[in-house]
Amino acid sequence: MNLTGIFPPLTTPFEGGKVSTAMLQDNIARYEQHNLAGYLLLGSTGEAPYLEWEEKLAVLRAARDVIPPDKVMIAGVGLETTEATTSLAKAAADCGADLLLVLTPFYFRSRMTSEALLRHFSAVADASPVPLLVYNVPKFTGLNVEPATMAELARHENIAGMKDSTGDIGWMMDVRSRVGEDFKILCGGALVFQPALEAGACGGILAAADVLPEPFISILERTLEGNSQAALTLQRGVLDASKLIVGTTGVPGIKAAVGLRGLHGGPPRKPLLPPSGEEMNEIERTLDILVADQLIPSREI
Repeated sequence: MNLTGIFPPLTTPFEGGKVSTAMLQDNIARYEQHNLAGYLLLGSTGEAPYLEWEEKLAVLRAARDVIPPDKVMIAGVGLETTEATTSLAKAAADCGADLLLVLTPFYFRSRMTSEALLRHFSAVADASPVPLLVYNVPKFTGLNVEPATMAELARHENIAGMKDSTGDIGWMMDVRSRVGEDFKILCGGALVFQPALEAGACGGILAAADVLPEPFISILERTLEGNSQAALTLQRGVLDASKLIVGTTGVPGIKAAVGLRGLHGGPPRKPLLPPSGEEMNEIERTLDILVADQLIPSREI
């Protein structure tokens, strides 16, 4: 499976408080105008923790109906128990997922030892009909997988790689040095995307790419061409926007920015609150600066 590319972790549109699969499909159709490698559904940016089981399956079915077969559909299936994660993994595969993203269980984080994580991910991988990625995101879990543990997991034939959202290039390089080239690393941090590519990542699952697919696709293309300076210039150009939209305003801000770019954004699910008026003004100003600096061609995707 070719994982070189940009995979936006799609937002989940709501209408009247309910998931709108029609809006989701409209968004995917607009994203398909760009050179994306595939999509992640039911990730953190998709508000997966706030979706019920049947809503998750509806999202996956609707997405698969419009995602071309040559594009990779990734499904987030990480839950707190091994049994629940395994059940969702099988259901997601039945809905057409090509690859699964499995979050580290974290509620009882003090007991999530290397042995516990090894057994959990190995059990899910053993049972899953399709390969999986280990999702390491200390920002949300308060848990960081040890590089040696990741190296052990990389030996499993059904674990294809990992999504690294640590933002720690040193940690990622440590893992890279311990695993084979077949183990794919996807960067989950927009602020370190270009350095992560230089350090051995093959692509990115980037929330900022929901809003700004164009510059992140260009960063990857310039890097693959060997034009590191051009890639670095683009990376610097999107730093402030990434910090504001992803780091400061989070999922509500991402959805608002998606809406400002002409897609279906809409409100987040409670208890998340929409951005304040001041935050909306700042997001609008940021998008206008990106247009003026020619980092995106226009306000609309």
